[in-house]
Amino acid sequence: MAIDVSLRLSAQTVDVLDRAAAQLQRSRADVILLAVETFLEDFDDLAVAMDRIRDPSDPVLDWNMSKRFLLEADK
Repeated sequence: MAIDVSLRLSAQTVDVLDRAAAQLQRSRADVILLAVETFLEDFDDLAVAMDRIRDPSDPVLDWNMSKRFLLEADK
């Protein structure tokens, strides 16, 4: 069952939306639906990543140490 949803967009966003729709030969609604679906597919992964970034007990890799390790592995 489909449910109608409405939203307000800035004129600039509508311009970009219209250009994308024209390039894809799709309607505004199709492009909005694709954008929402794509965002929601990645949302869970993004939420996990943000939780890890905010977790002070999660170990952090030192970039210089990692770089040296990777460069030495290439030898």
